[in-house]
Amino acid sequence: MLHNEELTEKQEGETPLLQEPKKGGEKQPLQQELAELNDKYLRLYAEFDNYKKRAQREKEDLIKYSNEDILYHLLPVIDNLEMALKHSADNVSEALVKGVEITLREFQRVTEKFGLVPIPATGKPFDPSVHHAMSQVERTDMKDKTVVEEFRKGYMFNGKVLRPSMVAVSKGPAAETETKIKINEDTKEE
Repeated sequence: MLHNEELTEKQEGETPLLQEPKKGGEKQPLQQELAELNDKYLRLYAEFDNYKKRAQREKEDLIKYSNEDILYHLLPVIDNLEMALKHSADNVSEALVKGVEITLREFQRVTEKFGLVPIPATGKPFDPSVHHAMSQVERTDMKDKTVVEEFRKGYMFNGKVLRPSMVAVSKGPAAETETKIKINEDTKEE
């Protein structure tokens, strides 16, 4: 019983958070405090829900791009196999060339399975987000700013540029450009 008496003494000396109002006018501060606490609870719940969604998105991105580093380091292997095929001479064994072709095709099939796809370049309009211009070539047979030659193939990984294509881009003939500039200068003077 001594224990219960101590509790009643402590309870009598302390003011509880929510107590019965003594007068009718004290109801509003308690309702206001309850509304504030409810608002804080709802905000905290919303913040926690946003945190859970953000953590889930980050987890999905981590899984989606987990192979990015290893695939980036395998790109030179693909480049070397493609170059070996491009520079194979007539004196090289046909069986060796066939073996390299099969190896390259299988390698590309496996990397595509994991989301690595080549960026189309030759004959396409120049796009600085996926192509890296290494040079400009005067061409009359192609539209201006069209990829003429691909020096190094570019790749995308799950919709993200892993490595841009290194390309040569067409431009109009220099005489035409100079004529246009001269015509524009003449019209400004008049």
